[in-house]
Amino acid sequence: MPSAEIITIGTEILLGEIVDTNSAWLARKLRDLNIDVFRTSTVGDNTTRIAEVLRETLQRADIILTTGGLGPTVDDPTREAVALAFGVETVYLPELWEQIVERMQRFGRTPTENQKRQAFIPKGAIPIKNPVGTAPAFIVESGDKCVISLPGVPREMEYLAEHEVFPYLRTRYRLRGIIKARVLHTAGMGESVIDEQIGELEKLANPTVGLAAHYGIVDIRITAKAESEEEADARIGEIETAIRGKLGRVIYGADGETLESVTLKALAQSGHTLTVVEIGTGGELARRLSSANHGAFLGGQILPLLPEGQPLHEAVAAQKQSSGASTALGLRVTPSTGASEAEFVLLTPQTQQTEKRGYGGHPKNAAVWAVNTALDWLRNMVTP
Repeated sequence: MPSAEIITIGTEILLGEIVDTNSAWLARKLRDLNIDVFRTSTVGDNTTRIAEVLRETLQRADIILTTGGLGPTVDDPTREAVALAFGVETVYLPELWEQIVERMQRFGRTPTENQKRQAFIPKGAIPIKNPVGTAPAFIVESGDKCVISLPGVPREMEYLAEHEVFPYLRTRYRLRGIIKARVLHTAGMGESVIDEQIGELEKLANPTVGLAAHYGIVDIRITAKAESEEEADARIGEIETAIRGKLGRVIYGADGETLESVTLKALAQSGHTLTVVEIGTGGELARRLSSANHGAFLGGQILPLLPEGQPLHEAVAAQKQSSGASTALGLRVTPSTGASEAEFVLLTPQTQQTEKRGYGGHPKNAAVWAVNTALDWLRNMVTP
C-alpha cells in the first residue's frame, strides 16, 4: 500500500488568515482509496523552503500532493519549487496557455501577460488541464514516487483530484480495496471512562478504534481496511455492535447525526414541542436547535442576565406559557476560570427538573460544554 503526504502552500495559511480545508478533504479521499496518509504540513510562499520540504518528504512518502501556489503572481512559487526539488527547469507549454486564453475569453476577459506563468511546469512533468479554473496542475514522476501539484482554490482542487488525480493513482499504484470509517457520537460519559469500557477494542489492528474528545461529547472512530465496501461494512458493523453493547444509550448518533437533531427528533416522537431560555451562552443553544431545522423547536429567549432576584425556573415557566410549547429548557452559564457552573431547568407537562453542574475547563469553552450537556440531559429526560 503506498503512503502519501499532503503539503499545503501559502503564507496566508501560516499567518492564520485562511483555514486549510484542502488537507482534510484530501486525507478523507485518500483514505477511501486505501492510501495511508502519515503527515500533513504547511509551508509559506518561498521557493527554497518549499523545495526543501519536498526533498525531505520524498525520502518518506510515495505520493506527495501539494495544494496552492499555482497562480499567476510572483508569490505563487510552486512550479519553480517543484522544479528546484527535482533539479530541472520549468518549461513553457503552448497548449496550457491556449487553454488559459480560451477560458478567459469565454468570460469576456483578456488574459494578462503575467498569467503566462501558469503555462510553465517543471520539465518532464505531466500537465493537467484545468477546465474549472485558470491554474493548470501537473504531476512529476520519479521512479515509483510522484509529486502532484494542485490549485489551492478548494473547488478547483476537488474537481481535478476527482477527475484526474484519483484515476491516475488507481492505475499507477494498482490500488485495490478501500478504507472506510464510521464515527459514533457519545455524550454524558468522559473520555477516560469510555476508554476503560472499550480499551481492548482500541488495541485492534483492523478495524482500528480511536477516541476524540470535544466539550461534553466524545467521538469513537472505527476504521476498517478491506477489499470491498461490503467487507469493510461487515468489519465495522461487528465492532460497532460490541461498542454499542458496552455503552448503550451513551451513544446518541453516528456520522452526520448531531446531538440537537437527535434530541429534537426524540421530542417530536414523544409529541413535544420545545422552547428555551439561555443566559451566558451567546445564543449557542438556540442557534444549534435552529440549525437542526425541525418543527419541534419554537424558538426562545437569549438573555445577558436575569432580573435581580428572579430564579431561572420562573423565566422558563413564563417563556413556556408565552410560546405555547409543551416543554421548556432553561440554561444559565456562569463562566469562571477553573470553576464554571451551569444551571439547567426542564419544564414538561408532568414535571419540573433542576440541576447544577460544574465545568473545570477553559471558561471560553463553558458555553459549548453547557449546551452539549443540556441537550444530552434533555434527550435522556424525554426518551425512555
